Amino acid sequence: MTRTNPPTSAISTAAALATGALILADGTVFWGRGLGAKGRRVGELCFNTSISGYQEILSDPSYAGQIITFTFPHIGNVGTNPDDAETTNPGTLGLVLRADITTPSNFRAKENLACWLDDHNLVGISGVDTRRLTRRIREHGYQHAAIVHGSPGLLDVAGAQEAAANWPGIEGMDLAKGMSCQQTYQWRQTEWLEAGGYGELAEPKYRVVAVDFGIKRNILRCLAGAGCAVTVVPATATANDIMSHRPDGLFLSNGPGDPAATGAYAVPMICDMLDRNVPIFGICLGYQMLALALGARTEKMRFGHRGANHPVRDLATGKVEITSQNHGFAVTEDSLPDGVRPTHRSLFDGSLEGIAVTDRPIFGVQHHPEASPGPQDSYYLFARFVNAMNQHAETH
Repeated sequence: MTRTNPPTSAISTAAALATGALILADGTVFWGRGLGAKGRRVGELCFNTSISGYQEILSDPSYAGQIITFTFPHIGNVGTNPDDAETTNPGTLGLVLRADITTPSNFRAKENLACWLDDHNLVGISGVDTRRLTRRIREHGYQHAAIVHGSPGLLDVAGAQEAAANWPGIEGMDLAKGMSCQQTYQWRQTEWLEAGGYGELAEPKYRVVAVDFGIKRNILRCLAGAGCAVTVVPATATANDIMSHRPDGLFLSNGPGDPAATGAYAVPMICDMLDRNVPIFGICLGYQMLALALGARTEKMRFGHRGANHPVRDLATGKVEITSQNHGFAVTEDSLPDGVRPTHRSLFDGSLEGIAVTDRPIFGVQHHPEASPGPQDSYYLFARFVNAMNQHAETH
């Protein structure tokens, strides 16, 4: 089939009517209808294949610096509510949709998604051929892009294209500091139940310090639900800061940006904690920096893993878990040092999804066991962390 470009008149008409546009660094323009906040955002364009949980995705701090293309066409039909937000101030820059945001039809909805986007200063665009856009990312890798929402006929496409072309990219960026808490705080809230909403930890069994590189609230709820009284500390906390809370275990959270860049200050802390004889569990960015501290390397992926349908094999049991994922960097398996073994592997592309130290209670995974959104196949990892703390306490 021969593919032809649309006539110039059609492009001119689209440009005149459009209130939104997505402009790639090479000058390619996707016209559409603007939504959410007005203005321009410049960052890395990625795609997410989840069919539910758009509010959790948009409020995930790990998306700082990124514009999300949703491959699922119907976004907004369950509205938004305060309970499903993963952070107060999302770092996501914007979103790209196929269809217009639909009217909420869910008993938990408190606000329309379009209003929520405006409230959180996120720029969106609908009416885009997201299949074409996703194929482009898959074939050519991450795209530097600008997303614009404004008045018809007044969108500064040339300025947006220049901004996208000059944007330096996430590789080499430390974005965790901007998404981390600034002060230490305590967390006791447990998971949401339909019968009564969120619970409260009454009788904690373990003290866990969680280093916040951009932590999701549901991770904290899973830890609390497993019996852990959680003290959350900023990304820049030192090993002495952490040990002052007398932890039974250390948790290294998810977060955005290049692990090597954040590792400039976080890896020395992790190396120090490796010598403190404390069980350690890391996920996502925390897992990547744990690997760096152990002597491995990380690398930028072609287009990353983002969605709630990613199959991962537990190499010890052979069990396949369907997981929630959001990452653009990976730990290179051939860089693992002696004494560190692979524990999980992606069945999409074979990339490394988990590691463990062979003789100490230290492990991490690339995927998100707390889900939110996504399946709960990997919830057992929180129990594994608790068991590690329990066994460590019995032998020390």
